[in-house]
Amino acid sequence: MEQGNQTSASEFLLLGFSSRPEWQALLFVLFLCLYLTGLLGNLLILLAIVSDRRLHTPMYFLLANLSVVDLCLPSSTVPKMLLNIQAQTQTISYPGCLAQMYFCMMFANMDNFLLTVMAYDRYVAICHPLRYSTIMTQCLCASLVAVPWILATLNPLLHTLMLARLHFCSNIIHHFFCDINSLLPLSCSDTSLNQFIVLAAVGLIFVVPSGCILASYSLIISALMKIPSAQGKLKAFSTCGSHLALVVLFYGAITGVYMSPSSNHSTEKDSAASVVFMVVVPILNPFIYSLRNSELKGALKKAVSQTKTFSQ
Repeated sequence: MEQGNQTSASEFLLLGFSSRPEWQALLFVLFLCLYLTGLLGNLLILLAIVSDRRLHTPMYFLLANLSVVDLCLPSSTVPKMLLNIQAQTQTISYPGCLAQMYFCMMFANMDNFLLTVMAYDRYVAICHPLRYSTIMTQCLCASLVAVPWILATLNPLLHTLMLARLHFCSNIIHHFFCDINSLLPLSCSDTSLNQFIVLAAVGLIFVVPSGCILASYSLIISALMKIPSAQGKLKAFSTCGSHLALVVLFYGAITGVYMSPSSNHSTEKDSAASVVFMVVVPILNPFIYSLRNSELKGALKKAVSQTKTFSQ
């Protein structure tokens, strides 16, 4: 599609990693393996939690929701990228691009919200262990998940509707998926309102939750300092290790893409950082939690053995 004034794009070109055509076969195999590994890992986590009644607790309820999100987040980008590499094309339709942007934002927002809620869960478990069951009730847990789902659904809907009113002068996206920061510069229309809403959303959707996570861990560390033995401190903090590792990876990548100075941005850096929070973090989630959690490992072994028994 040629560039011009006030044209409407019928399709976009996702350049992705096409600057290195010799890497396409390797990228296909790499992302296919990562994607299938993530699907298998998160499905096993869900199977273990659903099948073992001992894991029907607030922490594992939140982890199950995180696994659902981590199944969906890579699924919004990786299959299309693999299809384009296999078909040797770079196109995505205009409606498909808007839909992809919507679901990417929705599941990324939900990932962010769940990490925040899980930080609160760990705060209650460590700072108020005797009141944990009375604070983290089924009703509260349901609310802590339902409200984020509503917000995660509505926020990208606003961005999508605002973007749909724009006209585009170019259809070339220097990214492997339809990211709003890559789409807005392509528009011939006035995007000042869109950019303001994006900045406001970053403040509300990412800065506020990250502040809540920092506050939770500040209180957790303060409580841990009061534990007399080093072994007791280590044992208490070990329950936060898996969550903290995911937080560092997720927010580190988000900061690199959306909150760093524009002078530090490049297509390669943004794509690499996006791969971390869109693909790598959802894949690492089941392994980080299962490797550090004896209860979950036991439930996984039991679920796998039962599956083998049924299949025979």
